[in-house]
Amino acid sequence: MTQNSDGGGVDGVDWDAEAGSFDEEPDHGLRDPEVRGAWAERLRGWLPERASDVLDLGCGTGSLSLLAAEQGHRVTGVDLSPAMVDLARAKLAGRDAVFLIGDAALPPVGEQRFDVVLVRHVLWALPDPGRALRQWWGLLRPGGRLVLVEGVWGAFGTAAETVTALAEPLGGRVLVERLSEESVLWGKDVDDERYAVVVRGD
Repeated sequence: MTQNSDGGGVDGVDWDAEAGSFDEEPDHGLRDPEVRGAWAERLRGWLPERASDVLDLGCGTGSLSLLAAEQGHRVTGVDLSPAMVDLARAKLAGRDAVFLIGDAALPPVGEQRFDVVLVRHVLWALPDPGRALRQWWGLLRPGGRLVLVEGVWGAFGTAAETVTALAEPLGGRVLVERLSEESVLWGKDVDDERYAVVVRGD
């Protein structure tokens, strides 16, 4: 959830204020077992089989971080909303996970490198998505992968073709998975564009 310095999101949303109710959306909180299971299955396909270091950018309340941790991965989550980070820390208490307050576009991870950079519903809200992708790609170890879950929701979002065009210069293998028809992921039928772009360096 990338924000401006005044606490408001670049998309006009105050994510600190939204944190308390954020998990009420089926695909945010993953409280429904079928929705949760569908996202867990997707992550198994996107993340390496071996235990890996995963950077979850714009992690929100940590729902995807939790699924990754449950699959044996070491997770670092970053979100600029302190309220979101507090909820994520509580959700993953006792697990191999660290959560940092910071800008998803410029994660405060220093020289640390990761096997996977996972980003859901963040890229579309950034003022320079191409620059963010280059930054994220540089945080990967050789053979790493960048997993972007994005969409178009009315007047908001970014089309898959746009993200693909931005990702191709990175030099990895770019794969697109269409997710709109998989209503179980969203807890409802959707008629907008939802997709994942996976850029693999292996």
